[in-house]
Amino acid sequence: MNEDILKKLAEQDVKLNAIFESSEKMRKYFLWTMIISVAVIVLPLIGMAFILPSFMSSLVLPVGF
Repeated sequence: MNEDILKKLAEQDVKLNAIFESSEKMRKYFLWTMIISVAVIVLPLIGMAFILPSFMSSLVLPVGF
């Protein structure tokens, strides 16, 4: 009886370690997905905040507008 319990605990330990490794891989995947999303979306928006005003000031509007 005691040996069965110890065997099941050992099996659970192996499975828990596999789940932990899998969850750590997913955590790293989500972290890099978030970093890439910020780099692709937010950084160009910040750049546009600086570039757009200088571009707009360089436009010359026709007289009378």
